[in-house]
Amino acid sequence: MIQSSELILNPDGSVYHLNLKPEHIARDIIFVGDQNRVEKITQFFDSIEFSTQKREFKTQTGYFKGKKMTVMSTGIGPDNIDIVMNELDALVNIDLETRQPKENLTSLNIIRIGTSGSLQADIPCDSFVMSRYGLGLDNMLRSYLIDDISETAIEDAFISQTHWDLKKGRPYVIACSETLEKRIESNQIHKGFTGTAGGFYGPQGRVLRLAIQDPELNAKMDSFEFEGIKMTNLEMETAAIYGLGKLLGHHCLSLNAIIANRANGTFSEDPYKAVNALIAYTLEKLAE
Repeated sequence: MIQSSELILNPDGSVYHLNLKPEHIARDIIFVGDQNRVEKITQFFDSIEFSTQKREFKTQTGYFKGKKMTVMSTGIGPDNIDIVMNELDALVNIDLETRQPKENLTSLNIIRIGTSGSLQADIPCDSFVMSRYGLGLDNMLRSYLIDDISETAIEDAFISQTHWDLKKGRPYVIACSETLEKRIESNQIHKGFTGTAGGFYGPQGRVLRLAIQDPELNAKMDSFEFEGIKMTNLEMETAAIYGLGKLLGHHCLSLNAIIANRANGTFSEDPYKAVNALIAYTLEKLAE
């Protein structure tokens, strides 16, 4: 039996941080970072049957073209992803009354929709990026046993090409769900590595008043390549989602609307239009 100190439930029986019960979620789940973006997606739903929020975790479940879906905000960073992924899995794969893992496990389909800046000149503003791999720079996933799911050859290549300082921990690389990749992909979507940093400033090469360990790291990441695959963007969640999803048996995919291009210094003329286009595209694919 899983002890109450390990799987914490609220007085109403919902999981501690998300404030959800098993009947509150669909099997197809869309992640966003910002709680205010949840309704930017659910505004397209035919109906909403459940809504709740605790802290930065806002959840709405309803129907789009007859298909039941959940939209959830995760907040920022791999630490929040650790909470969200484990508690979502508990909702479908642990009996919350007996505190025993279920004999028959359920796989969720989880798609993250975000915005990002492109690292490559040939990925223009207003285009879509699919994270073929998540490249984790954050160390969170190393708390788990990941040797069987990580891409060691790519990790070694990244360490070598960027002269990565292992005092910061060993980067990890996890592939997306091939099932969701085939379900969502089209010839209008760019694919590549998405870097997942553990912070917004120093871990992503930003300098305010503090010197950083490797001022050239961003340039090195921009030029990183493995078997023709390049870094497309840098954010704070994808690799953690991929890793925990693969460990727990869920299908995960990360999509970004590109609203800036760092390589050529451009910014989208209408970033909201780009985001709405990605939302519409994703909803239609999930509803098929």
